Amino acid sequence: MPAGSDGLLFLPYLTGERTPHPDPLARGAFIGLTLRHGCGHMTRAVLEGVAFGLKDSFTLIQNAGLGAITQVRASGGGTKGALWRQILASVLEAELVTVNTSEGAGYGAALLAGVGAGAWTDVPSACKAAITITGSTQPDAAQLEAYRKSYKIYRELYPALKPIFEKMSAS
Repeated sequence: MPAGSDGLLFLPYLTGERTPHPDPLARGAFIGLTLRHGCGHMTRAVLEGVAFGLKDSFTLIQNAGLGAITQVRASGGGTKGALWRQILASVLEAELVTVNTSEGAGYGAALLAGVGAGAWTDVPSACKAAITITGSTQPDAAQLEAYRKSYKIYRELYPALKPIFEKMSAS
């Protein structure tokens, strides 16, 4: 399926939403579904919707003063999929690198404990000693415009549907 899923969008708010919309009433939704869409479109739209949700968080971080994000480090089972890595890199418009561990949070906690126990002097030293990049995925230039267009529409969906979510929860 092409980037942008032929106009099909997915809101990934299956358990409400926390960032950037602190709304427990938000719900997941497919928007733009037509007869021409099949399972492949829906699958890709789910992946793209989750990536757009991550982009929302990255945008908040950037607007808080971090500035441009040029590299994203990813770990976990999902990063084994080339399609998922490509979608993330292209949506986030940043290099996505995989690292030598699939246990991001646990590994990070262990590194912090090592710093606390004196194994390393600081967190950057611990990361430099224990983490290596194992792969890199660059944004696909051919996908960028499709994702910019889709993301702009995606950003309009929550505000438009918020009153509907509220009505649905009242029933």
